[in-house]
Amino acid sequence: MRPADGGGRAFAPGGPPSAPCGKVAGMSRAEGTFDIDRFDTQDPHDDRDGVKLARAHISKTFYGDLAGTSETDIITVHTENPAAYVGIERVDGTLHGRKGAFVLQHEAGGTDGVPWMTWKIVETSGTGDLAGIRGEGQIIIGPNGEHSYTLEYEL
Repeated sequence: MRPADGGGRAFAPGGPPSAPCGKVAGMSRAEGTFDIDRFDTQDPHDDRDGVKLARAHISKTFYGDLAGTSETDIITVHTENPAAYVGIERVDGTLHGRKGAFVLQHEAGGTDGVPWMTWKIVETSGTGDLAGIRGEGQIIIGPNGEHSYTLEYEL
């Protein structure tokens, strides 16, 4: 994700990928990429002692095993660099041929300077062919700022 200042840089361009999500036997795996189509930030609502808290709204387009669009609202923590965020994202699209929607709960931060970005599917949020979906995944930022994802899920 981009920092709260909307500067277009990811949490760690060129940094290592996020920590892998936990795997559960029998889960399906989806992989692909996504584009950030819009990243609208608000001025920080709390800015003191070198720590800024701000909100942002993000629109994405997904490609790969998950094809569709999403709308996300996040709250960011920005120190010298982007430090963390939490968010909620509603995804509408097709996942391995099944059409519907679901909600992702985001959490991102860093450990010893290494960023991680995970998401969990909010149980009971699936609709259409994706009703009953559950699982978790991660966002990976590539060396040139490109975004990819993995999602381990079951229906």
